[in-house]
Amino acid sequence: MGESWIVSNLNAALSTWNDKLAEIWSLLTESPQTFKGGQVWGVMTGIHSALQAIGYGLLVLFFAVGVMKTCGSFVEVKKPEHALKLFIRFALAKGAVTYGLELMLAVFSIVQGMVSTIITQSGSSGMSSVSLPQELIDAINNVGFWDSIPLWAVTLIGGLLITVLSFTMILTVYGRMFSLWMYAAIAPIPLST
Repeated sequence: MGESWIVSNLNAALSTWNDKLAEIWSLLTESPQTFKGGQVWGVMTGIHSALQAIGYGLLVLFFAVGVMKTCGSFVEVKKPEHALKLFIRFALAKGAVTYGLELMLAVFSIVQGMVSTIITQSGSSGMSSVSLPQELIDAINNVGFWDSIPLWAVTLIGGLLITVLSFTMILTVYGRMFSLWMYAAIAPIPLST
């Protein structure tokens, strides 16, 4: 006897679920430089380098404004504690603008290592697939024709729900991944302030 429509609907929904979970797992453990051959990351670094020059200009401008705001006269700038405080603030901001992207990549690497370790130590390899148990398949196959009609309708709704949830999860992961990368690309502007 062939596979019933109910079992095939559930298996199709679970197959979509397994595919999307595998894709999420690969996204969580893949570095930005290797995602899609590095083309997306190349665009992000191009945006970052263009905005880094603007960030340096804003850094100098904000430094000059900060000096004028904190010091009423140049006599105050001559004091070593004021000059040291202004210099440290400028050096920290310049370091954040210059090395912000490298810092973000280091944080990504650390978080990816943590996710891999947690998933591995929890016993699930991140690629475990979900399937229908044989007892459930046998019970579905033993249902009569008239009783299988509401069961088929419920599995259609359940399969649709599983498919929608799996696509929602993958779109959420993609959206957050690209937003983090874009934040890293435009980071020199807010870090310069």
